[in-house]
Amino acid sequence: MHSIQNQEPRCGSGSFKLTGLGDPGESPETSLDRRMKERWRWPARGEVFLCLTVSLLLQGRGNTFTINCSGFDQHGVDPAAFQAVFDRKAFRPVVNFSAPTHVNLSFTLSAILEVDAQLQLLTSFMWMDLVWDNPFISWNPEECVGIKKLTVSAENLWLPDIFILESMDVDQTPSGLTAYVSSEGRIKYDKPMKVTSICNLDIFYFPFDQQNCTFTFSSFLYTVDSMLLGMDKEVWEITDTSRDVIRTQGEWELLGINKATPKMSVGSNLYDQIMFYVAIRRRPSLYIINLLVPSSFLVAIDALSFYLPAESENRAPFKITLLLGYNVFLLMMNDLLPASGTPLISVYFALCLSLMVASLLETVFITYLLHLATTQPPPMPWWLHALLLYYTSPRKCCPTAPQKGNKGLGLTATHLPGLKEPVELVGKVPGPGEAELTGSSGWPRAQQEQETREQPSVELWVRFSHMMDTLLFRLYLLFMASSILTVIVLWNT
Repeated sequence: MHSIQNQEPRCGSGSFKLTGLGDPGESPETSLDRRMKERWRWPARGEVFLCLTVSLLLQGRGNTFTINCSGFDQHGVDPAAFQAVFDRKAFRPVVNFSAPTHVNLSFTLSAILEVDAQLQLLTSFMWMDLVWDNPFISWNPEECVGIKKLTVSAENLWLPDIFILESMDVDQTPSGLTAYVSSEGRIKYDKPMKVTSICNLDIFYFPFDQQNCTFTFSSFLYTVDSMLLGMDKEVWEITDTSRDVIRTQGEWELLGINKATPKMSVGSNLYDQIMFYVAIRRRPSLYIINLLVPSSFLVAIDALSFYLPAESENRAPFKITLLLGYNVFLLMMNDLLPASGTPLISVYFALCLSLMVASLLETVFITYLLHLATTQPPPMPWWLHALLLYYTSPRKCCPTAPQKGNKGLGLTATHLPGLKEPVELVGKVPGPGEAELTGSSGWPRAQQEQETREQPSVELWVRFSHMMDTLLFRLYLLFMASSILTVIVLWNT
């Protein structure tokens, strides 16, 4: 006799599907007893395995964890209501692991602490804002005493590993931060960061320089198949918020922020990233007052010192004092200059120092010419005499050879500039009344004639010295004006 029983098995019940054939040689009582023993022995092994498989499949097919509102009240939330979410913090919160997690980010630049031109580092303080969805968090605010948003410790949640590629220091984020969790499962996490990032600094236009540094946000572990980055705010909102937050009147000011969204390829992996270009500008008022203004005053005083008489004994010591004072000024202000590179202001200081040295050399040269003219004046070459006559009397025909006496310049010894007592230098011409005294004392007439012939040579060399002083002074002013204008034009560009 054959008996067939067909039933659908269900977990936790005694119903199951069983097909059995009785032994023809067994009695009906023995066959029934054997079948009953098999009926109660099979679920002990097979049904437990079946229930475990079904439960795992149901967990894989679930979309959300519905938070039990029994743990919500006006005094707080029972942590047991979120325990299932906390247990999953080690895994990326997605229903389907083939779908990437969308993380929206933004930041607020709250302070520019330091710009190290020597190490090419920018130290800043910012708040990084991250927003993403957790599909396993959901509750009904109407059933949960009207609570729409909660603050949860960030240590109990899955957090995206977003970092800044240019960062050159260990992350110093404080512990114990919290995140906002909404009833729809949206998580908002604000992270304060002190960032020391590498930045390609160009200090050529110091102190009127502008720098463009980058902050590249990317994931360290998740590729584009697992994580995609987006913007939580527009760029203009980030810029306006950062300008409002930066209250310090420090050395740097924020000009603007731009963004780019390139992909980063590392081997066969492709990572999503967002690159922000932060433009900052140095406030030059400190350097203008402490560097440029004193330097300009010293150079202006050096230029005005040319109006001191060339025969004065105070011009050269005055210029030497200015030169020493300028060197002391540069040594004292050296700490305000960048420690590396060659900025334009260093070229400007070197140019001012060169102008002061050139003016001192010009004074030494003019002093030598005047000394030569008043002691042992050599005969002036005819070409130099002609050139001197051309520049002093441009409307007259220039002679080809020096003339004798005072006719060449039309000046007497008393009209020579720079000679206070020219008669004492070349001797007096005896008058008619003095001829007898001169003759009686044995005054050589030949010596008188020689001094009379040397007098025009003294006049020529003194006049030539003054002409050279004026010419070099004009060249000095021309070179100084052109150099300073060139530096100003470069600074403006």
